[in-house]
Amino acid sequence: MIGPKRPSRQLRASRHRFGAMATLSFSRKYRIALFMVVAALLVTPADAKHRHRHHEPLSPRVEQPLTPRVDRPLKPRGERHRKPKPARQRTQNPIPVRADVPVPEPRPADTPEATEPNTQNPAATSDRFQDEGSPQKQQARPEPPADAKSEPEPPAVAPTPTQRPETGEPEVEPPALAPPPPPKPADADKKEMLPDPRSADLPDAKMPAEEVACRERLRGLGVEFEEHKAESDRDIGCSIPYPLVLNSLGKSIAIAPGAELNCAMAEAAARFAGDVMQPAAKAEFGADLKSIGQASAFVCRPRNGTRKLSEHAFGNALDIASFSLADGRTIEVGPAPPDKDAKFLDAVRKAACGPFKTVLGPGSDADHSLHLHLDLEPRRHGGTFCQ
Repeated sequence: MIGPKRPSRQLRASRHRFGAMATLSFSRKYRIALFMVVAALLVTPADAKHRHRHHEPLSPRVEQPLTPRVDRPLKPRGERHRKPKPARQRTQNPIPVRADVPVPEPRPADTPEATEPNTQNPAATSDRFQDEGSPQKQQARPEPPADAKSEPEPPAVAPTPTQRPETGEPEVEPPALAPPPPPKPADADKKEMLPDPRSADLPDAKMPAEEVACRERLRGLGVEFEEHKAESDRDIGCSIPYPLVLNSLGKSIAIAPGAELNCAMAEAAARFAGDVMQPAAKAEFGADLKSIGQASAFVCRPRNGTRKLSEHAFGNALDIASFSLADGRTIEVGPAPPDKDAKFLDAVRKAACGPFKTVLGPGSDADHSLHLHLDLEPRRHGGTFCQ
């Protein structure tokens, strides 16, 4: 049996080469097609992919008309939230324009009406902005005539204002002073003193017998004194008709400066100095009392803070400020003397209450803190006042 004729070796080789070429050609076409598909997917925008996936036809993009706001002027798109920079101008990116959508022409920037909205009629303002946005309205607006008056340009150099004439400020006259009050009479501030019967005492032509007898007793005590003229003041009420000026309180006790007293007070002071002061100084210090320093005798005045005349106004009081001893020691009257001095002063002060009707010293009041006050003020039933 004879089978089919086998192709020659040359024919088999050519077939093999053609199959290899066909296989190579098919794989190259496949790769090219695959590359084109991938390139198409990369080039196609994302929104086209999305619409293609959901089978939605592409619709042209329509620009929305700009709606003006009444409360503020319209700003270009893209610059609403940015502050303008005058030194550097920024150009906006052009908006893509489609052929099938009409684009409104931009409004002129120098039109004052476009930047000043009507706050009284917002509807009219909106219509006016819409009318200005259309090209037909802008072309129909008439231009101002050429001969219209324009605002004058400011001069290159500002004119200097005329200076006002210098006028001196009016002098302000000082306010008129109130007229001074009329002068008060000399006795306006003087308080009228309470009446005292001793204020009417005046010297007689002849000295009374009791005054003569008092002087004789003073000489017997060794007191040195001088006669003095009468003292009186009817306005105040002071009166001392037969005064004396004491220079000593005995043969060995001086008083300085000289004290002007009436004779009764002088005799009481001299007897007290010889009977009490001298023995107390000898006992306490072992030395004799040499002199007494007086602070006040006759003074025409009332008592401090009262309308009653002082006993000094009648020469009936004596203030003692210090004591001097023969050995040169001095005892001063004060609120806090040394122990020995205090002991001597207390003894004198206690002994004075009786011979004198009033005794005041440190501790009684501020007026008597630096002296001992002794007087013969007449009191009812012969009483005394000692502090």
